[in-house]
Amino acid sequence: MQSSLFGHAPVQTPERFSLQNAHMLKVQLGNGLPDHCLARVGSMVAYQGAIDFDGNMRSGAEQQAAAATGEQLNLMRAHGTGTMWLANMAQSIHVLDLDFEGLTVDGQYVLALDSTLSWNVVAIESAQSVAGAGSYNLDISGNGKIALMTSGKPLIMRVTHGAEVFADADAVIAWSTRLSISMQAQTNSARIYRRRRGTGEGWNMAFMGEGYVVVQPSEMLPPAEFISAGGYLANRGLGQDGGVRGNTWGQ
Repeated sequence: MQSSLFGHAPVQTPERFSLQNAHMLKVQLGNGLPDHCLARVGSMVAYQGAIDFDGNMRSGAEQQAAAATGEQLNLMRAHGTGTMWLANMAQSIHVLDLDFEGLTVDGQYVLALDSTLSWNVVAIESAQSVAGAGSYNLDISGNGKIALMTSGKPLIMRVTHGAEVFADADAVIAWSTRLSISMQAQTNSARIYRRRRGTGEGWNMAFMGEGYVVVQPSEMLPPAEFISAGGYLANRGLGQDGGVRGNTWGQ
């Protein structure tokens, strides 16, 4: 058998987290490397070796925070010896090394992380209360690797003292925890809760200090959120009751 498909065989690398391609993450467990990691629920697309997958039990505090804010990490625990490949809706994947640094991120963009990292829910402090504009996020810190997802190739902006960065609150997915944040609604209208007059632009986030901001080229929810919200895919057999039983194409 001959095909260009065979050019996509598993990549060979000693790295624990590495990219199989722009949309798939390769994670190696055991054989001298840590034998477990945490991954987004349902993100495993293939594996080799002796790997078990279990639910990751959340603490009482994590459950309370999720109920109060809606922000959470829905994770499973993979452990054993072997190699697994992770993906989510063909989103672009990026691996970061955290060396006792802090990263604030929207939990829906986390694909996998080392279990050595810790996280907690934080509120975005602002003079205004802006529902749906990233009011709560996750602070992730410690020493280890984390894989983030973006809808397309992101823009990484450097923030320095005297050179603030402004970005659409719906496009920002992560930033250095040490940055100071404020919400901006540059408009002359007294009704600032509405989209700015005829521009289609809403709330901006202003970042000050020293660090980085990750902005994705999309202001829309990822496909998984659309499906769970009852979008058109859910009405074509691909929703919560997916498969043959949930198929309504012929109805």
